[in-house]
Amino acid sequence: MAKTNRELADFLRRARSQVDPSWAGLPPDGRVRRVPGLRREEVALLAGVSTDYYARLEQGRRIMPSAAVVEAIGRALGLDAAGRAHLEDLIGLTAAPAHRRARGVQRVRPGLYQLLDSLDGEPALVLGRRTDVLAANRMAKALFTDFDRLPPKQRNYARWMFLDEDARALFVDWQDQARAAVESLRFEVGRDPDDSATAALVTELREHSREFDQWWEQHRVHQRTHGSKRLRHPLVGDLTVEYETLALPGDPDITLFVYTTEAGSPSQRAMDLLASWTASGPGVGSEHGGAGRS
Repeated sequence: MAKTNRELADFLRRARSQVDPSWAGLPPDGRVRRVPGLRREEVALLAGVSTDYYARLEQGRRIMPSAAVVEAIGRALGLDAAGRAHLEDLIGLTAAPAHRRARGVQRVRPGLYQLLDSLDGEPALVLGRRTDVLAANRMAKALFTDFDRLPPKQRNYARWMFLDEDARALFVDWQDQARAAVESLRFEVGRDPDDSATAALVTELREHSREFDQWWEQHRVHQRTHGSKRLRHPLVGDLTVEYETLALPGDPDITLFVYTTEAGSPSQRAMDLLASWTASGPGVGSEHGGAGRS
């Protein structure tokens, strides 16, 4: 069985186990449930397919359901938008673009460095495939860590989150942020399951982090588009930042993360204080000069 099919089988089984039968609106049949979630035949019933067909799909058999069937299964399993997209990726409804198949070196164009410098009052990160940190402005380095000081292979957001003790101390809501990083990486694997660099990162994190291994096994997916983070910064104390993500149409594997604080809030005052303490630092453009990541 191909790796992608094993991923599909695992995702369907775990998604099925997380569905509350009462939520699905199924009438009680008097049978004792030995395991949580829905039975295979119940998913098949809700999706309008035969039990045998769904069972073969969950076993990772080489079958290609239609888009309508995939949508029906997603509804039956109560998947959100990220979950449905992940299911489509694993089944193969979304073909990998040529640039993703090539997996070339990721480079940040000069104009994006200039944009980071222009956002000097707000922390901003550029993440690439598998949450590689491709660039960060002065404020992002001050708020999180100076990724440029790490060896190139270690400049990865998920790796920093799980393997750096300073990251654990920085985030008040570390578990929430770390789980989101796992679920984002799971989503990434579904989009490009044969990427050896992503596989190596996952193997490293599973070997060195009990939490990562546990959450990876749950096979939940998440696509970060916005949210908040609560931090206890060693210089300025507690603050909450909101983040928005901006996808670049010309570089779909690169995402810009911008972090802001509420106007007039204690968090904004803490951010302003952090900015004043680090104002003498050099800009991001002068440090990177167009470096790339593979």
